[in-house]
Amino acid sequence: MLQVRDLTKNYGKLTALDRVSFDIPAGQSVALWGPNGAGKTTVMRCMLGLLRFQGEIQLAGYNVTTEGKKARKHVGFVPQELSFQSEWTVLETVEFFSRLKKAGQVNFTSILQQAGLSDHRKANFGELSGGMKQRLALAIALLADPEILMLDEPTSNLDPQGREGFIQILNELLVQGKTILFSSHRYEEVAELANRTLVLRQGVLEADCTPDELHKHLGAATRLRIYVDVDQFAHAVEILRNAGLRADPNGKGVHVEVSPDKKGEPFNILSNAGIRIFNFDLEQEWKDNNGED
Repeated sequence: MLQVRDLTKNYGKLTALDRVSFDIPAGQSVALWGPNGAGKTTVMRCMLGLLRFQGEIQLAGYNVTTEGKKARKHVGFVPQELSFQSEWTVLETVEFFSRLKKAGQVNFTSILQQAGLSDHRKANFGELSGGMKQRLALAIALLADPEILMLDEPTSNLDPQGREGFIQILNELLVQGKTILFSSHRYEEVAELANRTLVLRQGVLEADCTPDELHKHLGAATRLRIYVDVDQFAHAVEILRNAGLRADPNGKGVHVEVSPDKKGEPFNILSNAGIRIFNFDLEQEWKDNNGED
């Protein structure tokens, strides 16, 4: 469904993408993973024909460079930043973009249902929560019933509840046969939605792996601050260290680093030791092998 061969993008002397190649078959969900500046958004902009590039990209069998209009008909794009008229209702916004895209006959009831917006069709855009705004962007991307969905950091501005609901909708679209490519820096999001992860570092495709293997390639780490009673600080740190975890007292909590797929481990260890946990913070989602956030 998507083929990328030797994708290279230069900005003067800066190489943003260096001979990136990958294939995505129909019905698969693939995450582009990497720190800011890794090239995730640049890949998508090249695939959408928004940037000139070297190499070859095919979407649904069409060459993006020579058959760009035909290729883009098969793609729905959800950007990271949204900008709609605040006084327009959800339905008015979708109808406007349907005319703008020349989408033809559209079942708006079905589109809003797919995006989880059936109960918000009369709500003004300015009244919507972040999660509902992102669903509206998804509804617009679905107007022409594209086979491929591309999403740039789709949940970066959402709270946990909005994020969970949005990922659930995307998983339902996968079941319906959509092919999804999305960028992310959230391990949980990748684990819940992706079949594969393409790891980018400084414009180079470093790894093509499963979400479970992601932390092995990046040296990923999650830092938690776990709040326990002050008189149990030293005991909590000792228990966590004896379990092989990196732990240190810090302020009002205990800092502990774990791999992203094992965030529950320190809670189980402390609970089994009889130490009461009354709160926690997620302070860092991951770091690369060079220790950079």
